[in-house]
Amino acid sequence: MTRISPPSPSLLRRGLGLAVRLVLPERCACCGAPAGGGAALCPACFAGLGFVERPVCPRCGWPAQGVCVRCAPGPIARRRFPLVYADAAAALVRQFKYRDRPELAPRLARWMARAGEDVLAEADLIVPVPIHWTRLLRRQYNQSAELARHLARLSGVACDLAALARTRATPPQARQPSLRDRRANVARAFAARRRLDGLRVLLVDDVLTTGATADACAEALLRAGAAAVDLLTAAAADDASA
Repeated sequence: MTRISPPSPSLLRRGLGLAVRLVLPERCACCGAPAGGGAALCPACFAGLGFVERPVCPRCGWPAQGVCVRCAPGPIARRRFPLVYADAAAALVRQFKYRDRPELAPRLARWMARAGEDVLAEADLIVPVPIHWTRLLRRQYNQSAELARHLARLSGVACDLAALARTRATPPQARQPSLRDRRANVARAFAARRRLDGLRVLLVDDVLTTGATADACAEALLRAGAAAVDLLTAAAADDASA
């Protein structure tokens, strides 16, 4: 007799949340106020989003005329992001990442596609920042993979959700007190699962803070033969290292 395992609590919560959102009026993903018209945000929260204005530095992605003074050499060639990680944008990303709101991925991906139009045009392969399988079991989805899938659909660029693996579980980066600690926390925590010889890889994540995780991923991709690695995120903290 075949035994069928019951759905996980996380899947049940997500299914219930989706059912509630289908029945009740659409609520703002940030403040919970009525949004209306299928919008993810109410007008006040949308107005509070800090969109990055062009022109931007061709390397770090922050507003600048030409290469800015904050840029420093590193494993990532170029960074792009549509939002400054603060206020309404930070609340939106946290809802997407921690509150079972994967349906926010298409909207975030559209903003990312516009902000990263140049890096998408030159990308050979889109690869998301992976999470460890133990965290994936708890969360039931990888927010970076959701963004990568939608970016691939929007751009037509190939996407490999399994090209990069997280080889060991690490404590959350937010708990690390310094950049040095963050870099040590993720050192050699990623490994490529395939050769990437000569490919320009676009690494995708939800938010850029210190850049330690993205750099560790980029180093693994370069060790696998990638010609270059660019980074596209939904948001970046204003003190994000460049």
